[in-house]
Amino acid sequence: MTDANFSTNRRPVAARGSAWAAKLTTLAVQRGLTPNQISMASAGFALLGLGFYVVSPLGPGFVQWLCLILAAIACEARMVCNLIDGMVAVEGGQGTPDGAFWNEAPDRLSDLMLLTGAGIAAGNAGLGAVAGALAIACAYLRELGRAEGFAPDFGGVFAKPGRMIALTIGTVVAAFYATEWSLQLTLWVIILGTSVTLVGRAYRLIEALNARKL
Repeated sequence: MTDANFSTNRRPVAARGSAWAAKLTTLAVQRGLTPNQISMASAGFALLGLGFYVVSPLGPGFVQWLCLILAAIACEARMVCNLIDGMVAVEGGQGTPDGAFWNEAPDRLSDLMLLTGAGIAAGNAGLGAVAGALAIACAYLRELGRAEGFAPDFGGVFAKPGRMIALTIGTVVAAFYATEWSLQLTLWVIILGTSVTLVGRAYRLIEALNARKL
């Protein structure tokens, strides 16, 4: 498993080299924030997003609009936390022995909360739950490959960054137009894209396992 879809240890993220990410990392280190705390904060933003999604169908037009915009912001705040926790751990030298747990567990919970929440806002919680389950399955295959001694497979258009971009855009569109229809379409796109990503990772892992000398 050595093609361009793989990184030796971290997801390739262009924003990691940006000035704003470096400034946030420096600020977090100066404030004494640990990577694990930032990872937990990412789940906190996901929980807020879930709450905004759940409440959005209950209010009048402006309340629904506001909740969906706030849900989209929560999605992106979660992603910023996902970026900064690793930078504080690696670039900031603040990694801990239990960091692997806090890097993964809140992330899986966040996927499920945000995607299920979007399903609730779309009037179809099951659709969101399926999207969340597929997201967790993608992460599982990546970590299974890592456990087998391969570099982690971050490949796929609908790996986490792609999913979250789609969810954020779909949520913003839903705030202005045909909320349920827009969110349902967004979730179907995420389900399809994540399924393709899942199959691709499964194929590459099986190929790598079969190619390995016993």
